Amino acid sequence: MLWQKAAFFLVIAFLLSPWGSPYMALALGFAMTLTIGNPFPGLTGKPAKYLLQASVVMLGFGMNLEAVVKAGRSGIAFIVAVVFGSLILGFAIGKLLGVSSKIRTLISCGTAICGGSAIAAVGPAIKAENDEMSVSLGTVFILNAVALFLFPLIGHSLEMSQSQFGLWAGIAIQDTSSVVGASSGYGADSLAVATTVKLARTLWIIPLALALAFAYRDREGKAKIALPWFIFFFIGAVAARTYGSSHVLPSLFDAFVNLAKAGLTVTLFLIGLSLTREMLKNVGWRPFALGTVLWVIIACGSLWAVLSFG
Repeated sequence: MLWQKAAFFLVIAFLLSPWGSPYMALALGFAMTLTIGNPFPGLTGKPAKYLLQASVVMLGFGMNLEAVVKAGRSGIAFIVAVVFGSLILGFAIGKLLGVSSKIRTLISCGTAICGGSAIAAVGPAIKAENDEMSVSLGTVFILNAVALFLFPLIGHSLEMSQSQFGLWAGIAIQDTSSVVGASSGYGADSLAVATTVKLARTLWIIPLALALAFAYRDREGKAKIALPWFIFFFIGAVAARTYGSSHVLPSLFDAFVNLAKAGLTVTLFLIGLSLTREMLKNVGWRPFALGTVLWVIIACGSLWAVLSFG
C-alpha cells in the first residue's frame, strides 16, 4: 500500500538525520514489520547483503593500514580460539540437545565466524535444505539483534576502553552489521578495531567452507562455495587512505566514510524488517537454545580474555 511505502521512506529519512542511530534502525525495522509490515520484502535479501558489504568497504577509507595490521595481529589468538572453540562446543551441545547435524553445523559456523554470511557460504557446501537455512539464519539474526543493544551497555558498565570493546565486539558478535553497529556507537577507535578483527575472522569462511564441501561432496565432487571477496576491496580501501591521502583530498575519503555509516544504518533497518513473526515462530527452541548457549559461552569467555589479556 502507498501509505506503507511512505512510512518506509519517512523512517529512513529520520534514521539518516542527526537523530538516527544504528540501534534505532534495527529497533524501528523490527517494530515496523510487526505492526504495518514490510512494503519492500525484496530489499531484505541480497540488496541488504550487498549494501552491507559496500558499506564495510567504504569504512576502509577512514582507516590506517598499520593500525589495521596491528589490530589484526592482536586479535589473531582470540579469533583462532573462538573459531575452533565454537565448532567443538557447537557439535557437543547440539548433539546433547538433539539438533540435527546440518543445523548444528550451520549455527556453529555462524557463531564461530560471521553469522548469516557464514551460514550462506556453508549452507550450499553441506547441501542444507531451505528450512535448515532459515532456522539457522533466524537464530543468529535474533541473537545479533540482542548483541547490538546489550554489548555497548556491558562495555560502558565495565568501563572498557575503545580498543578493548572493539576487540570484544569483533570476536564475540556474529554478524558484521551488528559488530559495526555496536562498535560505531562506542567510538571511532572501537569501530576500527572491531571491523578489522571481524573481517579477519570472516576470512575463516574460506578454509571452513572448503573443508565442509569436501566432507559433504557429491559423487561428482562438486560443491558451491560463496567466498567473501569484499574483504579484499576493504583492504584496498584502507591502503588507498594510507598511501593516497597525499594525492587525494582527505574530505573525499571522509565522504566515503559518512556514506558507509549511512549505508550501515539503512542495512540494520532492513535487517530489522526481516525479523518477522514467521521467522521467530519457525526457529524452534532446540536450535535457538543451541545458538544462545554457544553465544553466551563465547561472549563471556572472550570478555574475560579481553579484560585479562587484551
